Amino acid sequence: MSKIEALRIFFDAVLTVSVFGLAFVGGSFLLLIAINILELFGGARWRAPLPPLKIAAPDLPHVLVQIPVFNEPEMVADALNSVADLDWPKDRLHVQLLDDSTDETSTLAGSVIDKLRAQGLDVLHLRREERNGFKAGALAAGLARSDAPIIAMLDVDFRPPRDWLRVTVPYLLADPQAGFLQSRCEFINYRTNWLTRAQGLMFDAHFIMEQATRYRAGWLFQFNGTGGLWRREAIDAAGGWSGDSLCEDLDLTVRAGLADWHGIFLMEPSVPGLVPDQVRHWRVQQRRWSNGFVQVARKLFMKVWASHWSVRRKLSASALILIQAFYPFVAVATVSFIVCLLLRGLHPHPYVPLMTFIWSLVLLVSIGMSLVPYFVLRRGTLLQYALTLAAVPPLMIYISVSNAPSMLRTLFGRREQFKRTPKTRHVAPDPTTIGKS
Repeated sequence: MSKIEALRIFFDAVLTVSVFGLAFVGGSFLLLIAINILELFGGARWRAPLPPLKIAAPDLPHVLVQIPVFNEPEMVADALNSVADLDWPKDRLHVQLLDDSTDETSTLAGSVIDKLRAQGLDVLHLRREERNGFKAGALAAGLARSDAPIIAMLDVDFRPPRDWLRVTVPYLLADPQAGFLQSRCEFINYRTNWLTRAQGLMFDAHFIMEQATRYRAGWLFQFNGTGGLWRREAIDAAGGWSGDSLCEDLDLTVRAGLADWHGIFLMEPSVPGLVPDQVRHWRVQQRRWSNGFVQVARKLFMKVWASHWSVRRKLSASALILIQAFYPFVAVATVSFIVCLLLRGLHPHPYVPLMTFIWSLVLLVSIGMSLVPYFVLRRGTLLQYALTLAAVPPLMIYISVSNAPSMLRTLFGRREQFKRTPKTRHVAPDPTTIGKS
């Protein structure tokens, strides 16, 4: 056997394994699409939150709102003012700005906090000497300074509607085993350029088709790190926030699930935030998430399979934890396919069935996950949808090739630093117009 023949066999095998990996990830999305179809023909949702608890005004619980921030001077004032405007009794609303900044953010925040305190709002400006544990460490440090039973989390670029707590807290309290509640997130700058439109399309699919369907199917679904509530009891039962992963939200979600807590997903009211509007900033965000998922998989995958969960729940949790494996599989499949073509003298015929399968899977998943959310949320015309969708596969290939090396290094134990996603301040529109064209 010649060296060229041996190389061809090797890369053919690598390509085949990568395609099987993509089929696993894509298959989990096809199941979500199938569940939505079954619900449509069945005429009813499989699962819905329990009716919200009716709470008299004097019995409303204390709520702690945590806002982590690191060098985001453009965002911090609006973030504090929007939380101060929440419709919740001031004697039961507590705010923590978890400020690890090294620039003028802290000074700007201090002046706003002084004004809010003068208005009677309980605001703690928590500064740490070192960023130990990054975001998770800041959240844990904040929890140590409060005994509030309900914790609301908001990234500094998110602006909750005024009635957010009034709507969500009663749902969380109605279900005694609900450890967290995740609201759907909106992105007010999604019309900025082609990149934000593509991200908006993917996030709509994530929240409406993935998060909501996983919840209704009784599968493990992820707390997104912002726009949500936690029961303090569930955080404590799970072992608290851990700084050994860049995806502290997924890490806590899985550990809370293993401690027999579950989440609630609410479509409305949505919580508006921002997406990165530059490719280099988006790449930073995606790399952090990808590496964080790898860290969670290393830490918790075997614990999931050693748990008392049913096989169905273990499989659904595995699909969630391993979802970012999509990126290295795409990268390896792309490189292997190019090498295989070169070794075969650029004759693609032997790979036509394989490529037909891959692109059919991509098309089914892309359209099945994104078409309904696009029109339900009235994002635009069919032509606008098609143009936006066309931008997604090239972005996925680009980020796959970009992320795969760092994901592999993380898999073998390399520690990654938490890098904040830079975002540009955006003036929020009228909440009644969000999502409409």
